[in-house]
Amino acid sequence: MVAFEPRLFADIAPDERPSLVESLVPVAAMILFLSVGIVALGLDPQFPLVWGIAFTGLFVHYRLGFSWAELYDGITDSILMGMRVILIMFVVYALVSTWIEAGTIPGLMYYGLDLLTPAIFLPLTAVLAAIVSFSVGSSWTTAGTLGVAFIGIGSGLGIPAPMTAGAILSGAYTGDKQSPLSDTTNLAAGVTNTGLYEHINAMRAGTFVAFGLSVVLYIVLGLSASGAIPAGRVAAIQGAIEGSYTVTPLVFAPLIVTFGLAIYGIPALPTLGTGVFAGALTSVVVQGTGFAAAWSTAQSGTAPETGMQLVDGLLESGGLLGGAWIVTIALAALALGGILERTGILAVLAHHLGRLSRGVASLTGVTAVSAVAMNMLAAEQYISIVVPGMTLRNLYREQGLKSKNLSRAVEAAGTTTAALIPWGSGGLFMAGTLGVSTLSYAPYYFFGFLSPLVLLLMGVTGWQIAYEDPEQAGDGATTNAESTAPAGED
Repeated sequence: MVAFEPRLFADIAPDERPSLVESLVPVAAMILFLSVGIVALGLDPQFPLVWGIAFTGLFVHYRLGFSWAELYDGITDSILMGMRVILIMFVVYALVSTWIEAGTIPGLMYYGLDLLTPAIFLPLTAVLAAIVSFSVGSSWTTAGTLGVAFIGIGSGLGIPAPMTAGAILSGAYTGDKQSPLSDTTNLAAGVTNTGLYEHINAMRAGTFVAFGLSVVLYIVLGLSASGAIPAGRVAAIQGAIEGSYTVTPLVFAPLIVTFGLAIYGIPALPTLGTGVFAGALTSVVVQGTGFAAAWSTAQSGTAPETGMQLVDGLLESGGLLGGAWIVTIALAALALGGILERTGILAVLAHHLGRLSRGVASLTGVTAVSAVAMNMLAAEQYISIVVPGMTLRNLYREQGLKSKNLSRAVEAAGTTTAALIPWGSGGLFMAGTLGVSTLSYAPYYFFGFLSPLVLLLMGVTGWQIAYEDPEQAGDGATTNAESTAPAGED
């Protein structure tokens, strides 16, 4: 997860710390470069990020006195931290292509169109994604397997892809947050010195409220988006699939193998890698694809010719090589985040955010803002958990709060918002895997907004806030000037 200890404010010698103004300069520059490059000039994010790397490197070298070797080390540490994520990106791209060639994803689309209706599709997608993600402990695995199939089913039912993507993500991140198999769940518990199941129990109430509201919104959205499916539309899609793939229960073998390994507790990378092999083998045995052709598909992707443009578009994929575009963005963003971390800029920003805390409500808000800010600046959800989690531990302790309040806050605001950052690894992965841009699915990713909002509501009302001394929950006078009657332990 995180292979190095990030620099904290207290660990940096006073004469080496950047000032708050100095720390804000690279942040302002990055925002400017991304705005001008992407919005004004219409460029892809890679080179605006490179501009940010160049500016930040020059600024911290000449202004703050960091050597080039120190900056290289920061970049290296950050990329090493994200290497597992990058490898998963590549493997998932290969997996999607092999599962299409094997008939796994076309088969899910074929049968799904028989079982689902437009009115129930969105809420059921969110619920199924949550169940699968909880079972396997990975929002990414869920989105890269069932998520791709749901996009196809939804398009066949006339549901816009951004809506489907939002429902997939809401379910995937809900299940991920509650799963003891999830790496981010374990990380949030670990960096805050909280027991794993204590952390999961602390998240349960807020997670269920946010997810429940999301499902209600998907029900409303499904009813408004549904209508009469054009006559013969489903039959035409199924006919196009049958004309190009052998549709049989055998095509679901890669799905069963992959989810079986994940539920058994095998880590994501070997599980997904096995899924690639299972997909290639199934394409050879069931679809009659040549052995070399199966692996060529894993490398270069699929370009089916089913005779129906809609189906061709849904089943087109880029394979291993198709992941290179997204990985270059992730590498650039990680490099920039590595410089900001190594130079202490992230630590200074987190420290000054922490100083804004005057009680439980503001401390909860500061934690949420810190997590989102780290997501934006470091482009990696692990940093959004680690830096606030380690920086703010003493503040929670000083206010007599149990550590599970902090662990809940960093995950409720950090993990869930990662998919909303277009240049972050979460946003890049989800957009690339589901074929829907981050800004397109963001308005429908209800859980990504509701989870932090429910967290803030907890801080303001005192609901589910747990104190070390139960008596503090009754008076709250010494620890929370903003909330006079916090609730007791959860």
